[in-house]
Amino acid sequence: MKKTRMLTFILILLFLSGCRLSAFGGQVVIDWVDFIHFDGKEYNGIHSGVLADKSFIGNKIGTVKFKVADNVKNPSYKIRDGDAAFHEKGTEIFQIKDHPHLIAVKDDRAINGYRVYFSRDDDIEYQWNFKDMPIEKVERIEIYQTDSPAGNKLISKLTKSDDINSFLQLLVDSEENPNFQPTRGSRDPIFYEMFFYTDEPIAYKYYMQFDGETYYWSPWDTSILSDEIQTFIGGN
Repeated sequence: MKKTRMLTFILILLFLSGCRLSAFGGQVVIDWVDFIHFDGKEYNGIHSGVLADKSFIGNKIGTVKFKVADNVKNPSYKIRDGDAAFHEKGTEIFQIKDHPHLIAVKDDRAINGYRVYFSRDDDIEYQWNFKDMPIEKVERIEIYQTDSPAGNKLISKLTKSDDINSFLQLLVDSEENPNFQPTRGSRDPIFYEMFFYTDEPIAYKYYMQFDGETYYWSPWDTSILSDEIQTFIGGN
């Protein structure tokens, strides 16, 4: 009975800690959320947004002191100031001008060169989902093909209001189909990233795919796009 209770306790502890057991040797693997803990606050990565322009970057305000991923195996580890999930020790942290709830770190793989984070401790809700985007304020759209042989490739930039509005309308009119299954042909789907710029420091980022027959994306659930979208991204 005591052994059963102890096993139950361990399983509950692992569940609450967001951990899982590796298939090799029962090693605990922690699935870290992308975070930076700085100046007493926890900042989470904005996965559907990027820095709109480097001019929004303010002063350096600190550095990462410890990378927890790959270094922490204890699920009871308490996050400390200066900890980051995936950034190495010494990574510089910058403020974003006039937005005290936002910070950024350099990231060569990110569009415009920075990864952006928002403070969970300032009563700020995540506000970069498509439903939150003020489409009337979008002033530029960029579309990249992300799986091209040369890396991320800019294939379309929309700056005229008519083109922007037409493209946005195609997204709005897309038909939700959470049960959609891409066609499995002789090649993998083509992946795109779409960036929507307003007057804010964070540009909105969403993904689109083409399986050879159908364009689709996920504003929340998977949604099917009209073939008219091809007008803005060229042939495949």
